[in-house]
Amino acid sequence: MRTHTLRPWHSRLNLVCSLLLVLSPVFQTVCRSQNPASPTEQLPDLSNVVRLEKIEIDAGAELLTVHAKLPGLGSQNSDEWVPLVSILRDTLGDQNRENDRLRYVWPLTYTSPAFKQRLGAAVPFLYTRVGNKEGVSKGPPPPAIDLAAPEKEVWDKLFWTSLQNILFDPYSIAIKASTSTYRQNIADYRKSHIVRALSVLALYQSLKGESAFTESEITDIQARLLLTDKTFGGLVDDSRLLGYFNKRTAQTRDERGHNWELLRQRAEAESLYFEPLTMPDGSATHALLWVAKSDLIRNHGASFSGRFLNIANPWTDQRLQNWQGFVETRYFDAEGMPVSSDAPQAQAVEMIPLALYGLDYPKIPTLLVDFRDSYNPKKREMSRRVLNDVTRNILSISKFGNMPYFLGRSVYDFVTGRRGIDINQPSRLQAYSQLKLLLALNDSIDPKLRGEINTRLENLSLNPFENDLKAEANLARQQYEALVAFAKRPDGLAAKLERDRRAELTSIEHGNKTQIFFSVANVLSFGKYVHREELTGDIENRLNIARSMHYHTSFLREVAMSTSEVEVAWNIEDIRRSLNFISDHAAEAGVTAASVTARIFSRTRDDEVRRACLDSLSRINNRKARTELLKISQNQSLDPTWREIADAHLRRASERTQPIAVTVNGSPIKAGQP
Repeated sequence: MRTHTLRPWHSRLNLVCSLLLVLSPVFQTVCRSQNPASPTEQLPDLSNVVRLEKIEIDAGAELLTVHAKLPGLGSQNSDEWVPLVSILRDTLGDQNRENDRLRYVWPLTYTSPAFKQRLGAAVPFLYTRVGNKEGVSKGPPPPAIDLAAPEKEVWDKLFWTSLQNILFDPYSIAIKASTSTYRQNIADYRKSHIVRALSVLALYQSLKGESAFTESEITDIQARLLLTDKTFGGLVDDSRLLGYFNKRTAQTRDERGHNWELLRQRAEAESLYFEPLTMPDGSATHALLWVAKSDLIRNHGASFSGRFLNIANPWTDQRLQNWQGFVETRYFDAEGMPVSSDAPQAQAVEMIPLALYGLDYPKIPTLLVDFRDSYNPKKREMSRRVLNDVTRNILSISKFGNMPYFLGRSVYDFVTGRRGIDINQPSRLQAYSQLKLLLALNDSIDPKLRGEINTRLENLSLNPFENDLKAEANLARQQYEALVAFAKRPDGLAAKLERDRRAELTSIEHGNKTQIFFSVANVLSFGKYVHREELTGDIENRLNIARSMHYHTSFLREVAMSTSEVEVAWNIEDIRRSLNFISDHAAEAGVTAASVTARIFSRTRDDEVRRACLDSLSRINNRKARTELLKISQNQSLDPTWREIADAHLRRASERTQPIAVTVNGSPIKAGQP
């Protein structure tokens, strides 16, 4: 199963992998892992790994929960399903997917910290866990994000940053350090569980068969979760989510491939064994390095380059010569290729684990576990936190406020990054969170090895808010029970959903200036004040039209952004249906709807679609629609027939409404003027 990186096997890799696929299912994982981005159709059936449960809410919503089996917990019942991520979808009580709106995301391992954890999180330079939270409150768990209002997080972050700088920082270093440390720990704790939720959703996305989420929904969810890592991520428009998600996915794939090859080459050069660790969907997120006991004798006293590996020389380490820790026996043929124990000429080799790395790290593989020195990875992670905490909280030095420090830090980070020195590099928080999930999902790792990795991994954690793996599974079950109970209460999730709908109407009833005022009031009141419209009997109908308008506008915007003629790349009937909806509800259409409708007119050669575009533009009552109609009517490159139709629509529109001044090439022209 394991790849020995010392012997020359590169030219026979594909043939050997094909043979190993026949020998044992265990080998399939490694062979797929030779390409970190294996295609989905080659992956195993994940129906026994993850599943989705749907609970209907009386108020017209669905609670969708992804469950997984976690054999790595070592519990007696390994077939027990553990709830991991819940998502609320507001359906308005019908089967129309066009007016659905995704609301809250609950990573069920993410919980309100215990009192002792809060105290520990406020202690500066306390980089360790302080124990597990034992139980949860009877109320619902805290959501990580509201997908319908992601901008709220931006305003909250800016408010608390301003409050920190104005109220706490000027008066006392102790208060400044304590509050800043607490906020950092809270942010890191939330981020680690968002990373895990992303991994769970990626697993569910790999399931074969019909999904409970549309492709755009699952993409939007993951993009919004990824954007929580950005200061102004909540302000990113929905139209940019797909592009951002594709960019981040490609970046992650490139980083994994880069770190995979970097680590494999270094292992080969230093006579070590390289073994990828994969998630159930086949994605290689981590890797182990091993050393053979026989090589310790053969290479005793040899030189060793720890570049990119960041571990001590195994050939001169007395701890390995007298190793009392975990040892696993593997079998190899005469050429050093892994084989089964009953294969002809199979040679037993005792292997000692050296280190475990994350592959999603920028620049270099990130060291997570050093089996000889538990403190090695932790001090590397602490180096970043200590430097940031000392400069920011004690010395009040900022990278962007002190030019000498900015230049010195930039040069140092560049040099250490290029040399593969894992000091003051970006946090290994993502790799740490993913590894906890991988250990729970992967049942192919030896239980003793998994236990040793778990123990060392928990020692790596710098955050007092973190709980260990078994505690998180218990908390997830308890929080899911509390969430389901809250969903079934008349004054629970249904009442919360009704309040959210009334708040959603604010963007329909009020302009941007008024909405900004309401947002400021919400931030200044610490979230206590939320403007909500009065409850009326037609609230669901108004939301239905507004959400459907957003759906059709977003679809047409995606069509308009495509590179080829729209009738070639898209279903023309879907385009007509969206244009007809905008035409029928033109009073609710905005500037974006007018803009994308005009772009589609210029991108299609279908006569019916063009007529629908002109009809929609004539019915939309805003300046942008009139301007677009006027441009079409004066476009000399168009067939005269279309110019005449556009001019006729423009004249009829001016008869239905008061004249609206529009501009073409900077000159004002009144609607209907020849």
